Amino acid sequence: MREFNRFYTNLIGALDYSRHLHTPYTLTEARVLYELVHTPRRDAADLRAALSVDAGQLSRMLARFEERGLVRRRPSELDARRVRVELTDEGREAARLLEERSQSAVGSLLDGVAAGDRERLARSLRTARGILAGDGDRADDKTETDDKTEGAGAGRVRLRGPRPGDLGWIVERNASVYAEEFGWDATYEALVARIVAEFAAEHDPAREAVWIAELDGRRAGCVMCVADGAPETARLRLLLVDPAARGHGVGERLVDECAGFARKAGYRWLVLWTNDVLAAARRLYQRAGFELEGEQRHRSFGHELTGQDWRLRL
Repeated sequence: MREFNRFYTNLIGALDYSRHLHTPYTLTEARVLYELVHTPRRDAADLRAALSVDAGQLSRMLARFEERGLVRRRPSELDARRVRVELTDEGREAARLLEERSQSAVGSLLDGVAAGDRERLARSLRTARGILAGDGDRADDKTETDDKTEGAGAGRVRLRGPRPGDLGWIVERNASVYAEEFGWDATYEALVARIVAEFAAEHDPAREAVWIAELDGRRAGCVMCVADGAPETARLRLLLVDPAARGHGVGERLVDECAGFARKAGYRWLVLWTNDVLAAARRLYQRAGFELEGEQRHRSFGHELTGQDWRLRL
């Protein structure tokens, strides 16, 4: 493991991150910007927990960011003892540039990898991540579906079917998270409620399903697989990872489970519709192999948005 760590850190330039990507930010600073751009409103305490950064180090870093005009800090609306951190326009642009250069660097790294080896590499990385995270069932790239929630280890992610109250939770958490993070209005909650009600009223258990993700026994996310109007096509709907559970691979587990179910159910395609502002979800779909089919501007949920259609061959 130490030999691999030395090889990989040299390969990606982790020890000289700023020079490697031609940016003024260290690797830790870049990680903070990444967290902030993908969860637009975060408390400093959440950042410390997500990144395992020393409180003093994070405070000094945020002070530097504030001096450069990259972030704003203010008391949290929910708890005045906590500090809410938000990116400014300049901070979002800095994060965008970092993302662009990071993507370019990874693309260059993979240029020399044969197409047939890329999927093998991706599977190996997922296996290593699962084993080291203590999620042994991921070692063979399988997903555990377990109705038990007691006794889960730290950071343990489990998927299960819905129980009484779970469908209502899906509506509530979708409405709350998207209102908090993107300012979406009640029309989004109404849409989610209709989708959930249709599923509850009539669905084919052999061809349609919903999963609840749990992190250490607490609900952490959800996703739904339903039949689409097109032949041999399933649709992924209502993927959500609760903000408190991000960074534990919950979204990846949910997307993989949905795709695996659709494949076993005999579908040839898995499709979904999302909006371009949901950058973190979009990266999940790309990693799972979805391809963008089209975009369209629309006004929904109180905002001007760009909708996106994605498709995965199963």
